[in-house]
Amino acid sequence: MGGFITNLSGWLWSMPMLYLCLGIGLFFTLATRVLQLRLIKEMIVLMFKGKSSEAGVSSFQALSLALSGRVGTGNIAGIATAIALGGPGSVFWIWLIAFIGAATAFVESALGQVYKVKQGGQYRGGPAYYIEKGIGWRWYGVIFAIASILAMSLLMPGIQSNSISAGLENAFGIKPVISGIGIVIVLAIIILGGVKRIVNVAQYVVPFMALGYIFVSLIIVVLNIQELPNVIALIFKSAFGLDSAFGAIVGMAITWGIKRGIYSNEAGQGTGPHAAAAAEVSHPAKQGLVQAFSIYVDTLLVCSATAFAILFTGTYSTQAPSGEYIVNNMPGVEVGPAYTQAAIETNFPGFGAGFVAISLLFFAFTTIMAYYYIAETNLVYLLKGKDNKWLSFLLKLVLLAATFYGSIKTASLAWALGDIGLGVMVWLNMIALLILAKTALKVFKDYERQRKQGIDPVFDPRALDIKNADYWVDEYEYIEESPKKAKVN
Repeated sequence: MGGFITNLSGWLWSMPMLYLCLGIGLFFTLATRVLQLRLIKEMIVLMFKGKSSEAGVSSFQALSLALSGRVGTGNIAGIATAIALGGPGSVFWIWLIAFIGAATAFVESALGQVYKVKQGGQYRGGPAYYIEKGIGWRWYGVIFAIASILAMSLLMPGIQSNSISAGLENAFGIKPVISGIGIVIVLAIIILGGVKRIVNVAQYVVPFMALGYIFVSLIIVVLNIQELPNVIALIFKSAFGLDSAFGAIVGMAITWGIKRGIYSNEAGQGTGPHAAAAAEVSHPAKQGLVQAFSIYVDTLLVCSATAFAILFTGTYSTQAPSGEYIVNNMPGVEVGPAYTQAAIETNFPGFGAGFVAISLLFFAFTTIMAYYYIAETNLVYLLKGKDNKWLSFLLKLVLLAATFYGSIKTASLAWALGDIGLGVMVWLNMIALLILAKTALKVFKDYERQRKQGIDPVFDPRALDIKNADYWVDEYEYIEESPKKAKVN
């Protein structure tokens, strides 16, 4: 069974997948004239605009919900895995996929807003919705929804809980079974409270922990500043096969850099649009830009913090596909959070292991919360908005069980299962994004046109000949009829 899972994961993440992710990201980067650079200021301004409503959340809350999914074990254990299997060069490819992935994140998040609906008094949206309403393929939307539910509730929570339990055991000697029980109890309390409780937890926990983690990593950079030129040179040389030690595994650097980069920032995976659709904004492009900025927070800040900490201190081992070690600075240490813990421990003895364990606890825990929200949204899609308490309760039980199981199983199996869930979602979503590229670019051009005219953009899908954006048709008519009452965010 383990061999089948590993082979399936390898097939899903073969070279066609890597070409697809890079190609689509590059296409959207060029088609939007590199919005990642041109509109950074706009992204930051929009992040703090917009207010929550009874049906939706603010732009910042939606960003926090998305970041709770993006900033997780991939930022700590995932980066360590990439360096262990792809060498330092994998860090460059993580950066690259983040940069071009920001354009992909904009597109999928804007589409999530365009085709969102109001169900059960809450905004809902995501790939399943824009596949059905934008392309007209209900069957394809159903496939994505089922794949998402399986990935988010069954296959991927185990990666997060496994890293939590591994970090706590390494730092404090807490047995994985104890960690698993604790995680499940607290998680149950939060997800039983619904979307609003998830968002409220995320908006406070995620920014606080991310800033704390980045701050500690910056101190490590300052303490080892003399090594900065050498580390940067090592990353770039290894990425292009120019380093004598890591040149032989340049292919692995690309593969693991892109794989772990996508796992960390989730651009193109189809998870971000679920959070983006929940935001209360006047134009889909606004939340698309906010979600594009979340890629920078996740990868260029948090992931880079981990990579630099590990490479500055040399607390890593890199293994070639043949099984031989190119570098073996961590003999007998399992690949994962232990590398990052050792890196921080090198500079802060007695502090590093515990700090990383606590960081992982918060990062990974909020990610599991986001997974539940995404799984629930896709269940609502399959039920066409109808309330089914039994199925919703069953979904919670499955996610809680997978979370506990992941905390006590081996890390390699946890990552393989997670890669399968992620790979299926990426394939399905990327194909949909290609088909809907014209619609997304219409939305982006409409936003820029209105901004150039000096007005706060308001979205009218009829003016752009975009069909089935029913929520926005009703909203625009309301704004036209009641301009004094309508609040444009």
